[in-house]
Amino acid sequence: MSARPLSPRTLRIATGLAALGLALTACSTDETPSSTSSSSASAANPVDGGDLTFAIGNDPISLNPTGIGSGNDTFYVTRQLVDSLTWQDPADGSLKPWLATKWEANADQTEFTFTLRDGVTFSDGTPFTAASVKANFDDTVAAGAKSSAAANFIGYQGTTVVDDHTVKVAFTSPNAAFPQATSTVALGFVADSTLAIPFDERASGKGVVGTGPFVLDHYTKDTETVLTARDGYAWAPADRKGAGAPHLAKVTFQVAPEASVRTGSLTSGQVQAIGGVQPTDIPTLQDAGLPLVSRANPGIPFGLTFNESSDLGKDPAVREAIALAIDPTEIRDTALSDGFQVAVGPLASTTPGVADESSHLTTDPAKAASVLEADGWSKGADGIYAKGGTTLAPVLAWITNFSPNQTSVELIQSELKAVGIDATLWSGAVPDFQAKLKDGSFDLVWGNLSRADGDVLRTQYSTTATNFYRIDDPTLEKLLQEQLATGDEAKRTDLLAQAQERLVTQHHVIPVHELTTYLGLAKDAHGIELGADSRLDQLSTAWVD
Repeated sequence: MSARPLSPRTLRIATGLAALGLALTACSTDETPSSTSSSSASAANPVDGGDLTFAIGNDPISLNPTGIGSGNDTFYVTRQLVDSLTWQDPADGSLKPWLATKWEANADQTEFTFTLRDGVTFSDGTPFTAASVKANFDDTVAAGAKSSAAANFIGYQGTTVVDDHTVKVAFTSPNAAFPQATSTVALGFVADSTLAIPFDERASGKGVVGTGPFVLDHYTKDTETVLTARDGYAWAPADRKGAGAPHLAKVTFQVAPEASVRTGSLTSGQVQAIGGVQPTDIPTLQDAGLPLVSRANPGIPFGLTFNESSDLGKDPAVREAIALAIDPTEIRDTALSDGFQVAVGPLASTTPGVADESSHLTTDPAKAASVLEADGWSKGADGIYAKGGTTLAPVLAWITNFSPNQTSVELIQSELKAVGIDATLWSGAVPDFQAKLKDGSFDLVWGNLSRADGDVLRTQYSTTATNFYRIDDPTLEKLLQEQLATGDEAKRTDLLAQAQERLVTQHHVIPVHELTTYLGLAKDAHGIELGADSRLDQLSTAWVD
């Protein structure tokens, strides 16, 4: 049989992936390893019984695994309390057994059958069974928008308990991304006693009981979350090297909003690990000889997304002009370092299904001005464009969950001002930001979203998901839904590539730079790893000496 020629799109994807692989290799150094584990993890045999203090930047807000919290810092904590059906290998993105020993899908990706591991129990001693899976999934669906996992259950028909160790999850429409979703923290499992507590009341952590290697000792809002090791934990993923019963006796997640405070606490020995290491602090930790753990985040890179229900956001010419005015390389070079890649499209380089769309991402301020003028905008005496009594002054919403964000958005504001676009910056605390997304009182938003599957595009941009951005693009919507209905990996990759191309050519999004997660460790902290989602994995591999 003769080989079939590659289509232009497939060739573009393959070329882009090869280039990205080279870029990742080039960015890796001995001082800041592009890996998922501590550089000193294998320095000696693990020591049992130590205490680890881990400084994070934000209060978790919700210790309910499926609730909506503060992002990565929430998942750092809740991942220690709960396990998932599958584990995603960060080395290649493949799914491996965890609480499920095997799984299969029907031909049209509407039904998934999971065979469960025997002998798993919640920390209150009750067994984990197929009924537990059904109760948790039903609870998530019932919570709706209150749950961070709800977008994974579009078209949910129900979960059927076949027997104690077999469960079938059915959807009215195809959901090829569901197996990967079962690896995420938000689909971790809690006991019946937890489910009996009203959903909103679980945020405090009171009564949250999981199957994970740690249990909650106490949670003090804006101060700390303290976990203790669970006796008898014996069901870590078999494919995760070194995972098992925890070596640590206690883990304290200490809230320290200021990045400089976290760095100072690590260098002075007050804590053994810190999250959210900022680019400006990396040299400080390197000079102190402290190990760094780093990994580029999969999912949606940092960039701008328009609210297309606003007068400015719905104007294609305005979207194109803003895209042409922004220089991602200048933003990366100013706000970050070479350890953070300039985005090549709507998906980050470590995401399965990523395509290189950089040919559609150009910076051309002169063209931006001509696009606006062709659309009827004209400059006033103040140098700002206006049309029909409307000043071109978009509201750009952003959040301080990553320290360089302020530098990035202020530089964007400056680049837009140079063209004649007078952007107003708005920022607030996490709950205020979430409220703003819901009420639509913005024109564009700066942010990112980590997930190790291309379906993150659907959960973020589909009108049937959160729909924060009100994108009215039937072609895009069709692609997002078709990739979800496709079990063939090559076909799904091609559909995702088309969706990525559509997002940038229609200027629904403006990708700017990827996020690289950096953790800083003390010299006596070992075995701390980042998972496939570039978030803290379970600390069952960690120890201190």
